[in-house]
This record gives sequence, C-alpha cells and structure tokens, in this order.
Amino acid sequence: MNRVLTESARSNGASGLQPEAASPLVEVDRISKVFDVSAPWLNRVIERKPRQLLQAVRDVSFHIARGETLALVGESGCGKSTVARMLVGLYRPSSGRVIFDGHDLAEITGDSGLALRRRMQMIFQDPYASLNPRWRVARIVGEPLQVHRLIDQPLAMRERVETLLAQVGLSASDADKFPHQFSGGQRQRISIARALASEPEFLVCDEPTSALDVSVQAQVLNLMRALQRDRRLTYLFISHNLAVVHHVSDRVGVMYLGSIVELAPKARVFSAPAHPYTRMLLDAIPDISMSGRSRTPVGGEVPNPLNPPTGCAFHPRCPHANARCRSETPQLRDPGDGSQVACHAVEERRISAPA
Repeated sequence: MNRVLTESARSNGASGLQPEAASPLVEVDRISKVFDVSAPWLNRVIERKPRQLLQAVRDVSFHIARGETLALVGESGCGKSTVARMLVGLYRPSSGRVIFDGHDLAEITGDSGLALRRRMQMIFQDPYASLNPRWRVARIVGEPLQVHRLIDQPLAMRERVETLLAQVGLSASDADKFPHQFSGGQRQRISIARALASEPEFLVCDEPTSALDVSVQAQVLNLMRALQRDRRLTYLFISHNLAVVHHVSDRVGVMYLGSIVELAPKARVFSAPAHPYTRMLLDAIPDISMSGRSRTPVGGEVPNPLNPPTGCAFHPRCPHANARCRSETPQLRDPGDGSQVACHAVEERRISAPA
C-alpha cells in the first residue's frame, strides 16, 4: 500500500502546485460542534435522566491557501468528517466561523449564498451511497448544473455531462447507465465528475478512496492530483490512511478527540513528528524498508467523547504524560519551526523531535 501510493509523491508538495501567498481561500476560526444525543424527552422524564451532549469538534482553527491540499488525519471518531460537513454547510457550527474567500458562510443567504456555495463541493466516502440508484449518470452529474442554473438547454447539458465524464476517464455512453453498473472506482469517478460540474474552487474530500482497492486508490488519487493541477483546485482531504496523506497533501493536521493536536507541513510531519499521538500513528505504518528503527505501537482506545479525560485528552495513552497533562488542556503552540503542536511535553522539552 505505502509503495503504491508514496513512490510517486512529490517531496515538495504533493499537489504539484505552489499555494498562492495571498489571503487564504478558506479560514476556520475556532469552530465547535455539539450534538444532543439525549434519550427522548418522555424517557428522560420517567427515568429521571439528564440531557447528554456530545462535543464532536472543539475549537478547531486552520486555513487553506489557494491551490493547497490540507489533510486532516486521525482515528475513527476524532471529528474529521464533522469538520468537513461544517465547511460545506451540511452542519452548522455550534460556535466559531467558517470564512470562504472573505465571506462568513453563516451570514450568506439567498442567491448570494447559492452562488458562493457553488464554488465548494464535497466528495463523499462511499461512492455508491452518495449516488441515487434510481437516476442515470447523466442526471446525477447534471444535477448541480440545474440547481445552480448554469445550463438550461438539454443538448448543452448532455454535452457538458459527456465532457465531465471524459475528464474523469469515463466514456460518453456511460451517461445512460445506472450506478450499479459500475465498479467502485468508476462510481467514485462519477462522484468526482458531479463535484466538478459547478466549476468549484474548493473540494472537501471525505475519505474518497477508503472503500476502494489499493490499485484503484492510486488511480483515483492520481486523477485528483491531475485535476487540481489543471483547474487550480484547493482541497481539504480527510483520511485515516497516512500513506494516502503522504501522496496528496501539502500540510497535515492531526486530530484527536475533536481537537487538532499537530498542524505542520507534510515533510515535517513525516520526517520529524512532534506530538506523541502523531508518532504513534506513523509507527503503525508497516516498515517496508526494514530500517530497524524502534517503533511504539498505538495502544489503548479513543476515550468516550461523552466522558472525555481531564487535561490533555491523549494523556491516558501517552507514555510521556505527567500531572500537568492530566489536569491542564494544552494549547496549540509553535515549537519554533513554524508548525503548531498542542503538547505539554513538547513545550517543556521533555521530548525532542526524532532524528
């Protein structure tokens, strides 16, 4: 898996683009999301149970430059997909702001909001569940063109759909088929074509290759990189697979229990990870080169988000935790190399970057 995906990765930016130095296209300012997971009201009254609130995302901040790929990684349940859905408006943040090209998404309504949201699209994890099984591909891919009133004429719509299918490696005749007639990789290509239909600038990719075979993953990832290069797209890439992240990202944000614990350029994360959790994730990647380097396997389980630990959420699994870690929540700080790390042990220099 690692060799298939990483041998062709560029060492100085996987996208092959130089992110523009102007103001960021996407800015996320301390967003949080709380879900009410309480039992029904009558049950709570009869059984005298209190309301239960689950904080899925906690004060997450980052920015994405134009033409850049930021990857969010972490174990299942860490809040990656919730962040993705807040960025495209599927969830409304409980607090904080999502700013796209200088506009606060919460303040945009009506036609202006529709025009702004046309510039961002999402590619979902399961390419079959995200496609309507009763619709032919022509209608699936053409739906954004209708919703955003970009094309009205049926003939022009058909020509545009066929062009989009060709751009993702499918044929014009595929427009008349149903989703069940395609393989998993082909269905994901249809999802990408639909996402590209409205000519977006920003794509949120939520585990777009996790349901695919290894060889098909490489094909889809190479397609996405080529589209980014040709269209100057900006990506937020969600994944738990660090080999995939190494292939596509420019910067990496590591999430744990709803918070970002490390945010740094890809080269720094993979060569000198600072946070103990990042190190444990990297140690879980098979060592194909058999370097003999000592490795610490990921131990323990992610805590229950309904009852998170006090202090640093990672301290029950961290070999470097002390009394401060168990009582005080660490904040993201720059250790001196331009990155951001939320770790008392790094701040106090009790652990150093690996060679």
